[in-house]
Amino acid sequence: MKKYITALCLFLLFILSPYHTINLRSAETPSGLYAKAAILMDGTNQRVLFGKEEKIELPMASTTKIMTCLYTLEHGNLSDVVTFSERAASAPKVHLGAKEGSQFLLSDLLYALMLESYNDAAVAIAEHLGGSVEAFCQAMTEEARSYGCYQTSFETPNGLDSDNHYTTCYDLAILTCHALNNKNFRSIIREPSYTIKEITSGQTYSLNNKDAFLTSYPGAIGVKTGFTNNAGYCFVGAVETDDRLLISVVLGSGWPPNRSYKWKDTRKLMDYGMENFENVTISLGDSVPGQLPVEHGQAKICDISQPGTATLLLNPEEEQAVCTTDLLPCLDAPVRQGDSVGTVTLSINEETYRTYPVTAAASVKRINYRWCLERLVREYFYR
Repeated sequence: MKKYITALCLFLLFILSPYHTINLRSAETPSGLYAKAAILMDGTNQRVLFGKEEKIELPMASTTKIMTCLYTLEHGNLSDVVTFSERAASAPKVHLGAKEGSQFLLSDLLYALMLESYNDAAVAIAEHLGGSVEAFCQAMTEEARSYGCYQTSFETPNGLDSDNHYTTCYDLAILTCHALNNKNFRSIIREPSYTIKEITSGQTYSLNNKDAFLTSYPGAIGVKTGFTNNAGYCFVGAVETDDRLLISVVLGSGWPPNRSYKWKDTRKLMDYGMENFENVTISLGDSVPGQLPVEHGQAKICDISQPGTATLLLNPEEEQAVCTTDLLPCLDAPVRQGDSVGTVTLSINEETYRTYPVTAAASVKRINYRWCLERLVREYFYR
């Protein structure tokens, strides 16, 4: 009997021990981050899963090149030949080191830009597409605005420190969402190594991807490192699995000699996103009736288009999703198919996430004299 009691006590001690339970707990909300600012975003819908000063404006170093690359892919001809100007050839390290007059395919320079983070490649690309560095940066800023990034300003194509060159973690994550929708961008950032050739001389340059995150975290697909004296160490990361795409940004994550801080911060953010969130499908139309009454119409009711479902990552321990319906009690004819008749608002922890329209699924004409007469005739003569 004593053996059974002893075994039971040991079992309970094991179950209740903190050393046992710690492995069952999910990663806690990221704390103690080295970065001045950080964010974790759901890359499928741009919802912020975690933020630390994510909307303060900061320099972003070579993470700038995410936008330089994306803008080039969206607006450039990758088979173009790019000639290095004196300005491009004199760009500071890190650089390709090509001389003035050197020529490369535009597509090759994008690998030099993203794998080795070469500053001269960025200048050459900017001058080729924009006519000047200044015009190219203005175009990038305007493009960022079109994505909803209103706290971003580009003054250099490579991220070197400049007074009017800044972004926020939030904006940079949004830009990265757009970049990852471009299949060529994805291909470039995942390439471990690449060789390019100067066209006139045939000299080759071997490029190696400097993103150590690619090979150190399961599911990592990129994206870009950065460092300047003002910005500190910066990194934009992305992890993709079967059921989620996570994007992280850390800005000002330490200064020399603390190169590893950005990796530690990024791992902490990604662990939090992988271990604490589940994909949840929410039915948006449960409280939306299939029809609404119509006044002064040739039909008494009108079919309503019900919103479908929304799938997003939620933390089941801390987040609750609620749908609120706001509909017109009655429609007044004429009603046109597609007319707005209300909304469904999806809120998470009482904060609005997104509002979905509810529309008329059919048209209903307003009653008129001819319609009344025809109805009267049918009623009394064709019974």
